[in-house]
Amino acid sequence: MELKKVHLGDLGMSKTALESAFETGILADNEWSEWDRFVENHEQGNIHQTVGWGRFQASKGDGWKFWVVVVRDEGKIVGGTLLLRRALPLGRCWLYAPQGPLVNYFGEAGEGQMRAILKFLKSFARKEQAVYLRVEPCLTVGWHWKKLGFRGAHAHYQPENTLMVDLDKPVEDILAQMKPKGRYNIKLAEKKGVTVRSVDVEGDFQLLGKEIRTFSRLLAETTTRDGFAGHDERYYMNMLLILKNTCRLYLADFGGDSIAAIIVTFFKDKAIYYFGASGSQHRNLMAPYLLQWAAMMEARNRKIKWYDLLGVAPEGNHKHAWAGVTEFKLKFGGERIDYFPGQEIVYKPVWFALMKLRKRFGKKA
Repeated sequence: MELKKVHLGDLGMSKTALESAFETGILADNEWSEWDRFVENHEQGNIHQTVGWGRFQASKGDGWKFWVVVVRDEGKIVGGTLLLRRALPLGRCWLYAPQGPLVNYFGEAGEGQMRAILKFLKSFARKEQAVYLRVEPCLTVGWHWKKLGFRGAHAHYQPENTLMVDLDKPVEDILAQMKPKGRYNIKLAEKKGVTVRSVDVEGDFQLLGKEIRTFSRLLAETTTRDGFAGHDERYYMNMLLILKNTCRLYLADFGGDSIAAIIVTFFKDKAIYYFGASGSQHRNLMAPYLLQWAAMMEARNRKIKWYDLLGVAPEGNHKHAWAGVTEFKLKFGGERIDYFPGQEIVYKPVWFALMKLRKRFGKKA
């Protein structure tokens, strides 16, 4: 691991009584397990900060890479981030900390840890020809962002509004907090003979490929019907193979056919409903409701507290692009969580302006 000492005095902060000094650097791949243990124990630790998530994102190609940047205090990791790289034209890129960085946001050392990360990334960004850095930590309140040179992000990857269902209660209470139509649709699917099964990633590779093709077929029907874009089969295959036991594909079957499917991740105290698909036939059987219920019950069996429905429209915004799927998700009850918007630091203002102009005319950035 290549380390660079960063003293608090160099960060524009007054020295504390501990006279702390941080070391920042990029972990070698044989040190990744140390980072994953840190993520597991950090209050804001989440699946999007794990090495597995970095490997999954890098598998997309298209200029994606990842690194693990850490801050050490007396040899111990005290902060850091999984850092993703996304390519831009002409050799440029942008850097992204998905639901990170992980620092001590609610303690005295947090600002110093973040400053150490930013000081390191400033030179790292120059080397990588990065136009900007985006961070999206799991915070519901503001922080020292403006003081540290950030401004509100021009876009975001992670949803800023979501619903969380508390699984740490009796099954009857989980059902009771749902909307009546949600409970009814779960029972209807069961009554009509819909069954749910999950795919074992560690099992037959050819069988997994067959199930992924089924998922992709159902997703193609969904995207055509509802007017949004999905990914290719390889994307979902890599997600399942790389994340392994922290990711599951569920299929709802009826009459010998799969009629709906979802992909869910499991990490620490949170399960996340990531992708869903349903065929155009047998929609009256309400299979998607039974799929969600099956995933919730597996998460509960894993002693996971929260089931994250991952993304709803802002409250009261009935014209939002997610308004339709929000109506579906609201039937499961849950607690609305509104995250503080993502933040950005721009390293190359001219390139940033050109990138936004390109995006305005239909090119992704």
